Amino acid sequence: MNHKLPIDPVLPDVIEALRASASAVLVAPPGAGKTTRVPLALLNDAAWDGRRILMLEPRRMAARAAARYMAAALGEQIGDTVGYRVRLDSKVGPKTRIEVITEGVLTRLLQRDPALEDVGIVIFDEFHERSLQADLGLALCLQAQSVLRDDLRLLVMSATLDAEPIAALLNDAPIIRSEGRSFPVETVYLDRRIEGRMEPAVARCVARALQAESGDLLVFLPGAGEIRRTEAELRAMQLGAHVRVAPLHGSLPQQAQDAALAPGPAGTRKIVLATSIAESSLTVEGVRVVIDSGLMRVPRFSTRTGMTRLETIAVSRASADQRRGRAGRLEPGVCYRLWTEQDDRQLAPRTVPELLEADLAPLALELAAWGAAPDELLWLDPPPAAAYAQARELLGRLGALAADGTLTPQGRQMVELGVHPRLSHMLLQAVPLGLGALACELAALLNERDILRGDGAHNCDMRLRLEALRRASARSSADDAGPDGAASALPAIGGLSRQAGAAMAADANAAGSGPGIGTDNAAGLAGPQTDAAAIRRIVAEARQWRRALGLAEGKPNDVNDCGLLLAFAYPDRIGQRRSSGRFLLSGGRGAYIAQQQPLSDAAYLVAADLDGHGPESRIDLAAPVSLQELEAHFSDRISVESGIVWERSAQAVRGRSRHRLGALVLKETPLASPGAEETLAALLAGIAEEGLGLLPWTKAANQYLERLRFMRHHDLKWPDASDEALLAALGDWLGPHVYGIKSRAELQRLKTVEALESLLTWDQRRELDSVAPTHIAVPSGSRIAVDYGNPAAPAIHVRLQEMFGLQETPRIAGGKVPLTLHLLSPAQRPVQVTRDLASFWRDAYFEVKKDLKGRYPKHYWPDDPLVALPTNRTRPRP
Repeated sequence: MNHKLPIDPVLPDVIEALRASASAVLVAPPGAGKTTRVPLALLNDAAWDGRRILMLEPRRMAARAAARYMAAALGEQIGDTVGYRVRLDSKVGPKTRIEVITEGVLTRLLQRDPALEDVGIVIFDEFHERSLQADLGLALCLQAQSVLRDDLRLLVMSATLDAEPIAALLNDAPIIRSEGRSFPVETVYLDRRIEGRMEPAVARCVARALQAESGDLLVFLPGAGEIRRTEAELRAMQLGAHVRVAPLHGSLPQQAQDAALAPGPAGTRKIVLATSIAESSLTVEGVRVVIDSGLMRVPRFSTRTGMTRLETIAVSRASADQRRGRAGRLEPGVCYRLWTEQDDRQLAPRTVPELLEADLAPLALELAAWGAAPDELLWLDPPPAAAYAQARELLGRLGALAADGTLTPQGRQMVELGVHPRLSHMLLQAVPLGLGALACELAALLNERDILRGDGAHNCDMRLRLEALRRASARSSADDAGPDGAASALPAIGGLSRQAGAAMAADANAAGSGPGIGTDNAAGLAGPQTDAAAIRRIVAEARQWRRALGLAEGKPNDVNDCGLLLAFAYPDRIGQRRSSGRFLLSGGRGAYIAQQQPLSDAAYLVAADLDGHGPESRIDLAAPVSLQELEAHFSDRISVESGIVWERSAQAVRGRSRHRLGALVLKETPLASPGAEETLAALLAGIAEEGLGLLPWTKAANQYLERLRFMRHHDLKWPDASDEALLAALGDWLGPHVYGIKSRAELQRLKTVEALESLLTWDQRRELDSVAPTHIAVPSGSRIAVDYGNPAAPAIHVRLQEMFGLQETPRIAGGKVPLTLHLLSPAQRPVQVTRDLASFWRDAYFEVKKDLKGRYPKHYWPDDPLVALPTNRTRPRP
């Protein structure tokens, strides 16, 4: 540490603040040196009495790099004074005082020892990234500090953190600021937005910057797929032997990561294609040009679908400035922003904290093990209530929580395994079935991005991945140096996971949420070939799970058993085929397979990876499972419903016994002899559902109903005979008349008028006949039916000739309501509508007569209708 760094002048202030206060906040810009200088400065302070210093990094790559740098500064090997613990890799020893760990490891340590007895300081580096595990770790540390260890010190460090809120959370902790050292950076924007694919535009900008600027280039891209495609574009440009393209992302092997970070040989130029992993913590030597695509990939959890998917979004203002600052670490630099100045003004100030948009099942499990509800802990942003409740519900289905919400013994084992609760449940269920080795392979595969994504026509069958893994691992050497060798030396944490060690902790930010946790692996996240590094990681992790579960090496399980194991992990995603390629999931949602393939016609499958878009989700990873397996292993979740229901397709009452698994009907059988009362209730429910149209409506029944409505219209004391009222009271007026009827066909025998009469008292029935008669006699002697279709204006339809001699309009309801007269021609066609017959005879008859006499000359058309004889014939009888 001979060369000076900008952080050095404030190191005494940091030490003094932590001596005087329980917590402190350090804000220092990128490149100030806080990640590597602060732990070493604290190491030699006697106040910590030889206790360890834990420093949390959000990513494995940054943790390893920081530990190596500090060990080199001390002239030691990694694992001596300075070590690290990350997923599948650990370098610590008995003399290690500074441990650089990824955030999930801290949670495992706290669950094992809530007081952190041998730890003096916990440092949260790059806290501005606000990962879920960092927020959880800080909340647990604050409670441990408050209840168990008032001498535990907490230091929160960041480059772009809004310091005041976190200082307030830490009981008004002191804030130390380092001005840092940065050189001016020129910012260049696009004149217009990129059209089409991003990668060619990025490559063109790289070529332009190589010509216009000196130094190495750091290019920010959203994911590994975009990095791979941009690399292909650059290689096609043949930039020259002196130009080296170096990808940098978390899925690369350690050697490739180190090569991207190290300075290139003299006379060469390096183009580092990186994800947001290079925004902070890591120092990429030699860079003075930054090219920023302006995009980043983040996991988003949907409470609607219960799934997490990766979304590509615009960077925040804080991230954009952080990336830009990478160009001014060593000398004046240039930042090319691949967006317009107008778009720049629309950037959000900060990225939304992961805690607010993540799958909270792991957090809910950790809090259950910790014995605290979210409102008992201190948070910058508390977990959203809806997502947390959904997470607790899932834990209940997985057997981690008892009915009273407390952690079950299996839940405790799931915590100790330190993997997503879905996968830990699968691992624990598999062992008694002799399928533990297969479950370990599946868990490791699902913790990685899809190893076969990018192979053209995508086949979603999980068994293909298992077979590909086994073929690839068989070709690799068991003694190959890599993650497996490092992992085998991991120290114990305790409990079931003692052999696996702390590095097996859930490290979602470092590893990336795999499809096993519901993530939508955006196209291009994995290459068309299964790379050796990914295979080594998967094989190593599967081996670690076997050790954690106490499983000996043995013959591999049949890959055809993986569907059952996935059902343990995803009980809400068991799919039942509805048609070719379309499935109903046990959780109630629909899902489909985009392209026709063998799994499209599986009777049952389990979806491990769904995209979560739209009303139906696309299935990206799945495996078949048999009905027999579901019945054998999910019997405690299969409910039997015996019921008598109206079956719309059959238009009849049917008695059925249904075996249900969530939303799925696994089996249905008829009931031998359904009871009469249950049959009646089902029939009435069917009529209520489908409407009164199921009943036989003769002319007499329709008229009776309309007469009732006429009476109600003029006197509210009469019963309500509207469709809504009749449907609401089916049991009262219809029930006694349909007892024993089971089908629509049998309903046609119903005497609907008699059923409607039951709405009335005896006196009302008599009054109805007198006040609202069914027919009325006209002068010709005919009885004409009264039409009550319009209760405000009842009517009769009668030939004009039958009304001769009648001076006034006929009335009903005791003379209160005049009838509307539809006067018809001899051919029964309407010629006049009136409610004032006298006026018609006086004013309109003679014009009507003139017209009708010309069309019907044989008929009787008198000059004076008031004294003429009425007739229902062509002419009156002599």
